[in-house]
Amino acid sequence: MRTVGVEEELLLVSERTGEPLAVSSAVLASAAAEGDDGEDVLEKELHQEQVEFATRPLADMGAMREEIVRWRGEVGRHAERAGARVAALATSPLPVEPSRNLGRRYRWMAEQFGLTTQEQLTCGCHVHVSVESDKEGVAVLDRMRPWLYLLNAISGNSPFWQGVDSGYSSYRSRVWNRWPSAGPYEPFGSAEGYHSRVRDMLDTGVLRDPGMIYFDARLSHNYPTVEIRVADVCLEPDTTVLVATLARGLVETAARAWREGEPAPDFSAGLLRLASWRAGRSGLQGPLLHPVTMRETSAETALGALLTHTEDALRDTGDHEAAVKGIETLLAHGGGAQRQRELYEEGRDLAEVVRACARITTGEL
Repeated sequence: MRTVGVEEELLLVSERTGEPLAVSSAVLASAAAEGDDGEDVLEKELHQEQVEFATRPLADMGAMREEIVRWRGEVGRHAERAGARVAALATSPLPVEPSRNLGRRYRWMAEQFGLTTQEQLTCGCHVHVSVESDKEGVAVLDRMRPWLYLLNAISGNSPFWQGVDSGYSSYRSRVWNRWPSAGPYEPFGSAEGYHSRVRDMLDTGVLRDPGMIYFDARLSHNYPTVEIRVADVCLEPDTTVLVATLARGLVETAARAWREGEPAPDFSAGLLRLASWRAGRSGLQGPLLHPVTMRETSAETALGALLTHTEDALRDTGDHEAAVKGIETLLAHGGGAQRQRELYEEGRDLAEVVRACARITTGEL
């Protein structure tokens, strides 16, 4: 069974005002002072108002949920020592001028990309799924391209931007795609084709290093995995587990199709960009583009196609029933974006929305 690892980027916020706080250094120092594995699990990100944790590679999704809940709690504990709360929000609902972390790489990014770098206070959820080789990994990348944007629809958790409702379920995805290397990609054809394209992109001088290859999914340059990068950080741990479950299902389904000689879908990156925009805009309320026809359909139909596509792989790992239930629950009750809007419409201001989401993040609500 393929293992899965999850990386969650979390926002550090003020309990009083709900505004992001630039205290990631203090959070990391608190983890380091304890001398436990938190020092290795927690990492800084581009801005000081956020922090990331990474789970171990796991095969069991029940264990994955336990680890996500555990590390959200640990980050929350260290954040409280720094005078902050932690919130699984993909963008800040309140206006913010982020504080860039120190370091040569981050300074280079700020000089190279200007306002795009300054605006990237966004929190994503990255899912690593194990593959046997680069050959298998690239075959998977080529075959799951038309399905990835549905994970963004499922995870949408960034309706607010700089104090206003953006009109999007995942406005993070729109901000993230301002990077010149981000978003859907054309098929690579082979591992050699993948590495050749990455070299060509780096040789332009526009990008600093392989870590800036921001495709919707890529070969990890640190682990023997395919890394899927389209999802918002999810408000609820159960949604994160659902995204990870479906990501593994997509990888296994694509690998089986490759072994059986099925060709990769030939949708252009331009068409997939439209599908990605539609998913970020509409989220679970739809419409979405159907991953087989690329024509508008309901969210229920598009996600039903995803479940059908991955059914055999999900049944083989024992995850099919949980995935079906997870999709049904989200379609019935909405995800993070809808929850944020409902909190706001109840008469709460955006600061209270943030405080409520912080309590959800650490299991207090």
